[in-house]
Amino acid sequence: KINTQDLLKAGVHFGHIARKWHPNMRPFIFMKKGGIHIIDLSKTVVKLNKACEELENIVFSGKKILLVGTKDQAKEKVSYYAKIANMPCVTERWLGGLLTNFTTIRKSVKKMNNIEKMKKNGTFNTLSKKEKLLIDRLYTKLYKNLGSISNMNHIPGGIFLVDPNKEKIALSEAKKLKIPVFAMVDTNTNPNEIEYPIPSNDDSSKSINIILKYVSETIQKAS
Repeated sequence: KINTQDLLKAGVHFGHIARKWHPNMRPFIFMKKGGIHIIDLSKTVVKLNKACEELENIVFSGKKILLVGTKDQAKEKVSYYAKIANMPCVTERWLGGLLTNFTTIRKSVKKMNNIEKMKKNGTFNTLSKKEKLLIDRLYTKLYKNLGSISNMNHIPGGIFLVDPNKEKIALSEAKKLKIPVFAMVDTNTNPNEIEYPIPSNDDSSKSINIILKYVSETIQKAS
């Protein structure tokens, strides 16, 4: 059950400086205090519940949720909760075509997995020093970009964005493929672009943490 007091303690209600607001966020703003917009947490609870219900349906049907957060405050949290929920994630740069050119991306993932197999079964040790060096370099590059999505064998059933303003390419690729988008929307974001917007502070690591905690628990329950 979502606890409003916990959201309050985590600072989920703190929005952006009022002059940076997006007018479509008006229904989710409680008041303006000290030049900062304050998010109405009762609306956050409603939207978070709705998002969690749909996430549960998607995961229950056997599909994956791709968690995305490449800003500094989000990286560690996204990686942590994706691991717990056994879901793919992106915390480094979003690779253009990750969704829209998924077949090519999967080929690169297979290449990475094959190198891992070579290292496990001893084939790697039979190679020359130069070959080992080249393969190691390739593996490092592939793992940095694709290691966290190696368990994503199909297009995900949904995508969760910590900050849609920061993850514009991910958002547009998901929309192009009609993948349901779940996202934390701060007061400077257009919620109408998101199918399942969750009004919340997307700049504080405590706020990101608590929203991801609820999302992760929902996914684990449905898995």
